[in-house]
Amino acid sequence: MLPDATETTTITVPPEWALLKAVWTAWPADADEWNGDLEAPRRDVAALVTALAEANKVRLLVNGPEAEASARAALGGTCEFVQARYGDIWLRDTGPIFARTHLGQVALRFATNSWGGKYDLPDDATVGDDIARVSETDIRRFDFVLEGGAIDHDGEGTILTTRQTLLNPNRNGWTREQAEAALAEAFGARKIIWIDEGLKNDHTDGHIDNIARFVGPGRVVCQAAAGDDDPNKETLDAIAATLAAATDASGRKLQVARIPGVGLYRNAHGEVSPASHMNFIIANGLVVVPVYGTATQEPALAALQAVFPDHKVVGVPSQGLLGAGTAGGGSFHCITQQEPR
Repeated sequence: MLPDATETTTITVPPEWALLKAVWTAWPADADEWNGDLEAPRRDVAALVTALAEANKVRLLVNGPEAEASARAALGGTCEFVQARYGDIWLRDTGPIFARTHLGQVALRFATNSWGGKYDLPDDATVGDDIARVSETDIRRFDFVLEGGAIDHDGEGTILTTRQTLLNPNRNGWTREQAEAALAEAFGARKIIWIDEGLKNDHTDGHIDNIARFVGPGRVVCQAAAGDDDPNKETLDAIAATLAAATDASGRKLQVARIPGVGLYRNAHGEVSPASHMNFIIANGLVVVPVYGTATQEPALAALQAVFPDHKVVGVPSQGLLGAGTAGGGSFHCITQQEPR
């Protein structure tokens, strides 16, 4: 184990469009977490890794011999396989957040309470340390609960987040002032832009990475309702209005691009699901976007291609990761963590 980085230094978190050394993700390994069906989420993870591997180093965690054997059979030599223990594959929340100080790169590690006590799985609290060790990155610890999907950075001191997650009594019981002080300490945040709530039936209590994302300095994307039956129509309109009225840490008024949303989407159990095109991963040379076979899929990809003219925008099916019931609930951003160069 590397020593904790405890020096008092200024922390900056690179934006997600910065050049990457590697993308970390994980292979579904516990059938109990996936309604007994590992094939569907494994198919989605394999497609994601294959897409990323065109121009990126992918480091895939595998938990146990069967997971490694099945991952190697599916992916061959497209990625690096790393044996590790983890509860499930949501590395955005359980992995480290890679940041920089004047001393070099650090892995920021936070407490976890299983998404407000809902999904208590063994090894979710330690997998972030394992990633830091393998990446040879010093750890800096904070004693408050935070999931990486709850915040989005512009690399210049602005953070997007939701009240529904960060001010939820099932996390830290923070006031807004306490939350902002903690984000300033951990990330050097100078401005917090608060969104009220996320998508309906989101297991995470409204993570920001499913509803709004920075795509450049002073630029954000969010979704537009897919029709009058969109269960999130009012929420999506409120998100866009909040962003349009906001300024970032540098005082810039945000430029807001609205991307066609997924709309009403029901999973295999018939439940309204938090399917979202916002759960994309930005990597070297490309952006991988979750798609669900809906009527808005192609317009959403075209709109995101206009947002990312210097990247190849690729749509990859994500129904397996979305899952049903208590299984799944996320997509590609949720299961990855980027390691900047």
